[in-house]
Amino acid sequence: MTKETSVEILSTMLEQLGFEASINYEEAERGPCLQIDSPDSRFLIGQKGDRLDDLQYLVNRVLQDKEPDSARVRVDCDHYREQSEAKLRDQVLELAEEVKASGEPKKLQPLNAYHRRLVHNFLVDVDGVKTISPSGDSRFKKITIELA
Repeated sequence: MTKETSVEILSTMLEQLGFEASINYEEAERGPCLQIDSPDSRFLIGQKGDRLDDLQYLVNRVLQDKEPDSARVRVDCDHYREQSEAKLRDQVLELAEEVKASGEPKKLQPLNAYHRRLVHNFLVDVDGVKTISPSGDSRFKKITIELA
């Protein structure tokens, strides 16, 4: 089962890395989330959430090996990801309104694949704008928001 397996994977990783943590499995709007509670949260979050991104990537890779049909899980710590995604959503929706008002396209800061997917999903139902993600092998890319 995905719940027990994903919690076990993340617990094992954190234990091997020497972190004390408790993990809560939550069903969220965007799917399952592993919420980490730890006195070492700043080390687990990293700079701008980069360690959470790494942990999430690794958990999902191992989970897919063990259970190929399992859903992707999100990894969060002290609700950091939840808060930063809400901030990104607000920023993107504001930029979309600016694009609609001015007609001028806007480029976002370079984003990893996870955050680019979020941006596309945030704007998929916003009338009048579309998102364009450049092709290429770069890990971080700038999405353009323009009139549809």
